[in-house]
Amino acid sequence: MDEKTMVSDALVGINGELKAYADYITQTENPQLKQTLKQMRNKTETAQEQLYQIAREKSYYVPADKASQEEIAHVRSLFKPESMLG
Repeated sequence: MDEKTMVSDALVGINGELKAYADYITQTENPQLKQTLKQMRNKTETAQEQLYQIAREKSYYVPADKASQEEIAHVRSLFKPESMLG
């Protein structure tokens, strides 16, 4: 297995962990457990950001082109409260 594949696999795994933390945090009622999960999520996010930077530096990951102002405005309009009602 080459380095690019290992970095990609690690990012996929970390992203899955972050999704799981989001689920766990929203589902727990225990404030101490919720705080502990948030701390764990924050550490995982830091690791994900570091790995992402390595992937970018080595050109293992090339992000999509930046969105135009029109595209941004369109997406924002989709999430305005009045557009979510109907």
